[in-house]
Amino acid sequence: MPSPTRKTKKTGTTFRAVAVTAAAAALTLALSGCTRLETTSPSTVRATDAQARFGTVDCRRARCIALTFDAGPSEHSARLLDILKEERVPATFFLMGRRHIDRYPELVRRMADEGHEVANHTWTHRRLTELEPDGIREELERTNAEIARLTGRRPTLMRPPQGRTDDTVHRISRELGLSEVLWSVTAKDYTTTDSDLITRRVLDRSSRDGIILLHDLYDGTVPAVPGVIAELRKRGYAFVTVPQLLAPGKAEPGAVYR
Repeated sequence: MPSPTRKTKKTGTTFRAVAVTAAAAALTLALSGCTRLETTSPSTVRATDAQARFGTVDCRRARCIALTFDAGPSEHSARLLDILKEERVPATFFLMGRRHIDRYPELVRRMADEGHEVANHTWTHRRLTELEPDGIREELERTNAEIARLTGRRPTLMRPPQGRTDDTVHRISRELGLSEVLWSVTAKDYTTTDSDLITRRVLDRSSRDGIILLHDLYDGTVPAVPGVIAELRKRGYAFVTVPQLLAPGKAEPGAVYR
């Protein structure tokens, strides 16, 4: 996905073309390297601890689905939060640091205050698999520290940029108390501003225990959210955060979920 800033959208045309192609193939590339990527499904996690507490929705019985938004906060995030509040829908936000968290700290606080899960999407959106261990640690820990400063709570979830991960990323994530969360549904909203198309892509691919990947920084995404919510509700889905989707199980640091 392109680097999520307005500046890049205006001036980084070449980078956009390369990044879009890379994002579309991210999971394939992750699987084709030296590391065999093993992921855990939400239903598997739920079966591991029948005595643990879970949220207001019991996803062992309900038809649950999780909305997740990457690379915010952005100029569109306030409107998205208004929609989610009006619809009473919780979401999981994988936030970026530079030019996002540091630009919109009040939105980070609002996300936490309104009951959303605030998670880590690195400080600069660099591909973690191309960094040395100290670089990976810096990308994750700096974001963790800033979110904790603003919300009073350290993230327990992270999403690697473009879904690229490997054994080194798993190890450092485990050290930092972070579980990796990928996705099962993507609208590829970085390729279009057509809100109707984004809505159709989500609806065509959604199923029970789905983790939907969207980006609230792109112009077409937030306008698509009300339609996505309305139609998925009509189909009988209950919206939950990623931790609620896994409950009564719990995500383990260093493990990968999809």
